[in-house]
Amino acid sequence: MPDDYQRIAQAIHFLREAAPEQPSLDRIAAQLGLSPYHFQRLFRRFAGVSPKRFLQHLTTEHAKQLLQQSTSILDTSFHVGLSGPGRLHDLLVNVEAVTPGEYKSGGVDLHIDYAVHPTPFGQCFIAITERGICRLEFIDSPADQSAGQRLQKSWPKALLKEDRVKTEAVIQQVFNRDQSPDNKPLLLLLQGTNFQLKVWQALLKIPPGCITSYGYLAEKLGQPSAGRAVGTAIGNNPISYLIPCHRVLRGDGGIGGYRWGIDRKLAILAKEFCEKQI
Repeated sequence: MPDDYQRIAQAIHFLREAAPEQPSLDRIAAQLGLSPYHFQRLFRRFAGVSPKRFLQHLTTEHAKQLLQQSTSILDTSFHVGLSGPGRLHDLLVNVEAVTPGEYKSGGVDLHIDYAVHPTPFGQCFIAITERGICRLEFIDSPADQSAGQRLQKSWPKALLKEDRVKTEAVIQQVFNRDQSPDNKPLLLLLQGTNFQLKVWQALLKIPPGCITSYGYLAEKLGQPSAGRAVGTAIGNNPISYLIPCHRVLRGDGGIGGYRWGIDRKLAILAKEFCEKQI
């Protein structure tokens, strides 16, 4: 799967550049150094649908339609606290915020295990505590030290230890939820300002296959003029994928930003869109 993702990301990057020319399957496959047959199989394995169907989900027009369709679902989600029709979000993810005292102490007596693991969307750095995941970031290489440095900066007095065994079980629960042996909710331990926490909790109410805009989130937070501040809070999200900042686009259907790469954002979204319609 990690190798599949690298090729999917290459294909998405190429298509973003060549979209006006509407490149053929043969041309895209040649760009990746694959035969059309193997390229078709790659997409089927990654997304469960054909390349043509997959690529339809990456267009701005499709995003505009989804923004309109998602609004009624999200209105219900925000009103009754559901992550999707009929399912309480607390069954999936539980969030706990650090106390002001814990924030000030810099993580004294806090034990954090961390490691880098392959995922369907590339390499991922994960850090966990007894109270939940405190950081989840996509990185471009297992040798990338920046995520570990950010962890150290956030928790300067915590006891950090690399432990792939402990983190493996959690990373599997994150990216292979359907294969998890139990249905226990994933726990998140968040460190942020009150406004950031409100934005991140709002993101948790966006179901898979739905998208929204920065302006809509600001409106639902009771601050309709705070779209830029909402975007900044989203950009500082320490838990990728689970806190789905990838599901927020510009109001015109534009992809917007993503701290872990636009190609990765498109890959995650397109896969969610395809799975929703299968």
